[in-house]
Amino acid sequence: MDISDLIDEVIAREGGYSDHPADRGGPTNMGITQAVARANGYAGNMKALPRAVAENIYRRLYWDQPGYGFVAETSWPIAAELFDTAVNMGVATSTGFLQRALNALNRDQKDYPDLRVDRILGARTLSAIRAFRVLRGSAGDKVLLKAIEALQGERYIALAESRPANEAFLYGWLANRIGQP
Repeated sequence: MDISDLIDEVIAREGGYSDHPADRGGPTNMGITQAVARANGYAGNMKALPRAVAENIYRRLYWDQPGYGFVAETSWPIAAELFDTAVNMGVATSTGFLQRALNALNRDQKDYPDLRVDRILGARTLSAIRAFRVLRGSAGDKVLLKAIEALQGERYIALAESRPANEAFLYGWLANRIGQP
């Protein structure tokens, strides 16, 4: 599996054109909002958004720019989860979940120092992932994934609690986002 496969899965999960009245993102196609499409140079009708444009946006904004490929060098499952969470919640939120989970799992800094939760993937965060992986092995990926997904699920519920219109999306978020890809 590689980033192209992850992008294919996200596009399949997101589906085609949508303009749900409760969705603050407005017109969306393949999971790309109109605002994101416009910010990335697409000026056409959202119903006609080319797949290649969507693929390019996903790769550049949610994989290359945050540096999740560097995470993939240590743990593909964690990198894949970060990508999927970033697509739905933003890169900063996804990276923040990773940092918070790593801090909670470092056994009071016995395994590696706490990270500043700055929501940016940098050298210290990458070092913590490597240290965690050395200590826990590939079995640790499952625990780290559970921690990230727990934070993700809590955020979805908080979004629904804070804005009742989001309840229209909560079931789908929990069914289709937690435990993906």
